[in-house]
Parts: sequence; structure tokens; C-alpha cells
Amino acid sequence: MDFSWTEEQLQFKNEVISFAETKLNDSHLVNDHKLEFMRKNWQLCADFGMLSLSVPKQYGTHTKDIDILSAILAMEGLGYGCRDNGLPFAMNAQMWTVQLPIAQFGTETQKETFLPKLTSGEWIACHALTEPEAGSDVFNMQTTATKVEGGYILNGKKHLITLGPVCDIALVFAVTNPTLGKWGLSVFIVEKGTKGFETSLNKAKMGLRTVPIGDLTFTDCFVKEENRLGSEGAGWSITNHSLELDRCSVHASQIGAMERQLEASIAYVKQRKQFGKSVGQFQSVSNRIADMKLRLETSRLLLYKVAWLKSQGKSAMLESAMLKLQISESFVASSLDTIRNHGGYGYLTENEVERDLRDAVGGVIYAGTSDIQRNIIAKTIGL
Repeated sequence: MDFSWTEEQLQFKNEVISFAETKLNDSHLVNDHKLEFMRKNWQLCADFGMLSLSVPKQYGTHTKDIDILSAILAMEGLGYGCRDNGLPFAMNAQMWTVQLPIAQFGTETQKETFLPKLTSGEWIACHALTEPEAGSDVFNMQTTATKVEGGYILNGKKHLITLGPVCDIALVFAVTNPTLGKWGLSVFIVEKGTKGFETSLNKAKMGLRTVPIGDLTFTDCFVKEENRLGSEGAGWSITNHSLELDRCSVHASQIGAMERQLEASIAYVKQRKQFGKSVGQFQSVSNRIADMKLRLETSRLLLYKVAWLKSQGKSAMLESAMLKLQISESFVASSLDTIRNHGGYGYLTENEVERDLRDAVGGVIYAGTSDIQRNIIAKTIGL
């Protein structure tokens, strides 16, 4: 494994950082307070080419295909430069769990119909897997797709769906054959306005408040057979494939945020004086800084390893589970340490420090809880 970067890759990352710092940080505090999704910033990212990182060049805005390592480095730069953690999270949700599956498993008609509208920012898409009784227990899925002439009838409810309230299309997982277990899941592309398809309002939450999250309901919703993604029964394979890259990319943005946290903490504890010296000279404070640096670098190495494995076309089930566990738990710990480093200043909402902690907590739940990642790791190593 060679984790060195070309000048071109590093330049692209720096361009992303500059773009994010200058274009995406003008109203994030207000948006966080009001639970507002900034469609303007989404469009700016699309125009810059961020939403095209996960698809072949003919369906996006880049003049050449972007390899997974370059894409991960770019998303790390976005997380560093953009102070709204919700925006990179939402973008990753669309790019890797909707666009990528369509690009890799869709028909040419599906690719040409949906991908250009998604990468251009014209449409927004959501990945609809989770249900009220099927979160970690995905095989308890109750949404059904019954085969009829010309297509399928969908019935059921999806829960806690990122971008659900504002989606133009939804990638919906449903049971087509309950006797086959995980091999009885299929995937459908359902468009906004389809009869029987309803979305809820945005739900208030602790963190990532700029990301709309809600429910999707399907009541005798007819979906044409041509809108099925992949073959019938391919749903489990499709989501397993995309989740490895989703965990990789969404946490790349968190690596960027953790680096930003570390730099802010170092700057603050060096200039903050107590008892006649900077607080960074106190061992308890400097040890927290050391722990933050260790978490950042170990997490970054795991991230690059998973990206490298995927670039080689290799499976990364164990590694992506370790990555998801490591970074999500590290982001929470480092966010709490950042507040401690800033003291009372860090506890005040107006100073932005505490928001990272609120945003980080969701990471131990979404895309597979920390408990589930530990189960995957234990099972994979033979326990």
C-alpha cells in the first residue's frame, strides 16, 4: 500500500478546501438553529463537481473519471473546509448509496435518466433502507413489493431517511420474496409524485440539523418494472457493496473535521492564559491534544487502507467495519475533548465548538451502530 499523494491529488484537495472555506460557511449557524437545509450550498457543491465524484465522467461534470482515493481525499478536504458537518454527510448519502448503485447496477436508460440530474444538483435522492422495526435488524423489513403486470406494488414505511423530506427520487429496498431471507430483497427507484408515495416533514434532531431526515410511506404505490435496480433479489448485494464505500467517504469528511478541531484546539490552548502561562502547558490539557492527534492519525490510516482496498477491487467488510467504529467513536471523543480544551467558551453555541459534538453523536448510530460494527468485526475474525 502506497499512501503517498500526487501533486494533482493534493492540488485538488486544496482547491476543495478553498472552495468550502470561501463559499459554504456564510450561514451555517443560523441554519443549524432553524433546522434549515441550504439548497444553495448543495447547488454550489454540484457546480464545483463534488456530486460527480462517485460516477463515471459521462454522467457527471468532470472531464475524466475520478478514482476512489482522489474522491476520498477531496471529501476529507470538504470536511476540513466546511463548518457545516451536515452538508458533507448529506452529499455522501446521495453519492455513495444512490448514485454509485445506479452507476454500477443500473441499466443504461436508468443511468442516463437519473445520474445527470443528480450530479448537476437538479434532483436530490435518498437511500431508503431503514424501517421502524428494521434498523440494525434489516432482515425484519416489512416493506413489500408485489409483482403485478408491468411492475410492482409497494407497501410499507421507511424511517429516519436522510434527505427523505426533500428527495426527488428514492432508492427503496423492499421484500419481493419473503421465503429467501436476505436474497429476497429488491431495489426500486421511486420518483417524487408517484401515486401512493408520500414523504414526511423534516424531523428535529440533536445534531446534523441542516440535513433533512424523515419518513417515506408507500401505499399501493405502483412502480414500473423498468425502475427496478438490478435483478430481483439483488438488494442485499447492492446495499452491502455501497455501504463499504459510504462508510469510507462519509468518514473522510469527519477526518477533515477532526483535523480542523485539532488545529483550533492547539491555537486556543496556546493563547489562553491561566496562572501566568498558557493552558497548553498543563499536562492534562496537552495530553488531551496528544490523544486527539493519535485518534486523527490512526483513523486516517484506516480510512486510506479501506479506500486502497476498494481501489483494488477487493472486499473490505472487516476493514470498513473497523473504520466506521474507529472514526465515529473518535469523532465523539475528540469533539468532547475540544469542548474541554476551550472551557466555558467551547460550551457556548455561538462559538461553534459544541456543534461538532452534537453532529458527531449521530455517527455511532447511522450506517450501522457501533455495537453492530463490533459484532461484524468479531464474526469476521471467527468468534
